Amino acid sequence: MRKEDKSTIIETIAATIKDYAHFYLTDIATLNSSKTSELRRECAKSEIKLMVVKNTLLQKALESLEGDFSDLYPVLKGNTAIMFSNTANAPAKLIAKYKKEGIPALKAAYAQEGFYLGANNLEALENIKSKEELVGDIIMLLQSPAKNVISALQSGGNTIHGVLETLSKR
Repeated sequence: MRKEDKSTIIETIAATIKDYAHFYLTDIATLNSSKTSELRRECAKSEIKLMVVKNTLLQKALESLEGDFSDLYPVLKGNTAIMFSNTANAPAKLIAKYKKEGIPALKAAYAQEGFYLGANNLEALENIKSKEELVGDIIMLLQSPAKNVISALQSGGNTIHGVLETLSKR
């Protein structure tokens, strides 16, 4: 491969990493062509971009970015495919779906500005909440006390009304 081609690929990988908030490094080497096609379709449905890369080019792309990605360098061995996503847990859920087959195997992930190394972190990655989910949880927690007060006032009003109505009939 020519040096110009390599630098173009490195720039493409670096630009893609910048475009997405989270990425997962996986190994899909043992997939046959039909399973690979199925995985690509599932990725497209989940708004995940799948890219197969050479480890040295990926490392050079990571080195060209701001920030320290050196924690990921030890896992850059063998075949590597990157799953890019703007939702932190979407790739983890997809990987868990295929977990019985052991493919794709999770090598590492960069999610929520943290590094997760090894397949043993898959469950933690699945349980990461997106920004929208966290905002929804906070709103629900803030509304809960107000709902309780309104509910108590409404039920108390019905109780008093019922007592007064019963007394008036006697």
